[in-house]
Amino acid sequence: MTQFIKQVTLSNGVALAQLGFGTFKIVDSKEANTAIMTALENGYRSFDTAQLYNNENILGDVFANCGVPRKELFLTTKVSNNNQGYAQTLRSFEQSLNDLKTDYIDLFLVHWPLKNHFFATWKALEHIYENKMARAIGVCNFHQSHFELLKTQANIKPMINQIEIHPYLVQQELINYLQTESIAIEAWSPLARGRVNDDQLLINIGNKYQKTPSQVTLCWHKQKGIIVIPKSVNPQRIAENTQIFDFELTTEEMQKIDQLNEGFRTGPNPDNVYEKNGF
Repeated sequence: MTQFIKQVTLSNGVALAQLGFGTFKIVDSKEANTAIMTALENGYRSFDTAQLYNNENILGDVFANCGVPRKELFLTTKVSNNNQGYAQTLRSFEQSLNDLKTDYIDLFLVHWPLKNHFFATWKALEHIYENKMARAIGVCNFHQSHFELLKTQANIKPMINQIEIHPYLVQQELINYLQTESIAIEAWSPLARGRVNDDQLLINIGNKYQKTPSQVTLCWHKQKGIIVIPKSVNPQRIAENTQIFDFELTTEEMQKIDQLNEGFRTGPNPDNVYEKNGF
């Protein structure tokens, strides 16, 4: 039986599931259909994609034919680095709408901070939000320094920051800052690309609760109030990832997992992307 998936409310009152479904690297239409339909059957309603993933059109076909009303789905996408800038962001947003076969996006994000387009891109997102084409807007991979810079010209504060967080990259200082600023936190690569499954501490904790290391890790995120978007095309793992709302880790266990932190990134450091204006 699918566990109840908790909701997180953004600063503007829009709510989304604390557990969503990531679609990075899902580019085969048959594989996408199987994964999305399995996710829907297991209670997922929030789905994360991006222009960079080159799968919006494939996902749009699946959602259009999945049998679940659009209003029950929560769709997130992101402007890619090569589409940033004011006019180009607006044009590419329209393409995302067409590809996803929808007339609005639930959450539209800046994928990476880029020095040359920093303010112009955010102004485009403000325009999209003010014209009710997106229910919420936010950013990905922003450090505190990027938020402090954005404050100097932004009219609307980002409602969410999607960043890499897992036991080997805890980012506690940034988490504390975002919580102080009432900016929701969403974790990409929450399982460190599967590394958690071989971690003896997580295995031991999992044995106590009859849970997998991945479930323990997602529960750790959950108890920190972080939104998670694990990606899988394995039907068993898609189902397993929902089973994190029926147990709680102790304070000591949470602290031990925190201590696995080593500053390890599976992706680039946002500061490097910002300075280079891309990868």
